[in-house]
Amino acid sequence: MEIKILGSGCANCKKLEKNAQEAIQQLQKDISITKVQDIREIMKYGVMRTPAVVINEKVKMSGKVCTVEEIKQYIEEE
Repeated sequence: MEIKILGSGCANCKKLEKNAQEAIQQLQKDISITKVQDIREIMKYGVMRTPAVVINEKVKMSGKVCTVEEIKQYIEEE
């Protein structure tokens, strides 16, 4: 499983990445996190507002910082 954090590297993007790392740690899963900062790559996902979370190439959320609990739920759905 792979989680991608889409965004420019702003404070919200960093907070989202931290929350994703915490969710993975709590679930004790072997999941990689990749940051995608290239605007062309972000646009390929149809995302117009960042930050965004992509899990297994599916956009799960965009335009806000997910909580740890929300990210855990998205992981469990996959």
